[in-house]
Amino acid sequence: MKAIFIAYDQAHHEAIIEILEHNNCRGFTSFGVVEGRGSHKGEPHYGSHAWPSLAQALITMVDDGKVKPVLAMLRELDRSKERLGLRAFVWTVEDTI
Repeated sequence: MKAIFIAYDQAHHEAIIEILEHNNCRGFTSFGVVEGRGSHKGEPHYGSHAWPSLAQALITMVDDGKVKPVLAMLRELDRSKERLGLRAFVWTVEDTI
């Protein structure tokens, strides 16, 4: 099992949920509004007067076989709107209850 952590501009939220649903990734936890700045390019998401946009984040636990299709769709979404910002990170889940 893998954990996929996704940080993204809040404009992507509905598309992210659709990607998860399309890949039968039912469970996730959304952290709602978060602040941050990407490490590559794009503008900060601070919710301030100077940097008004905000980000969101979520994590989902998926079977190993779902990781590549989900990441492929996330990459496609990111490429279609590169300035908004989207990053995904995958970790191995050692145990669950």
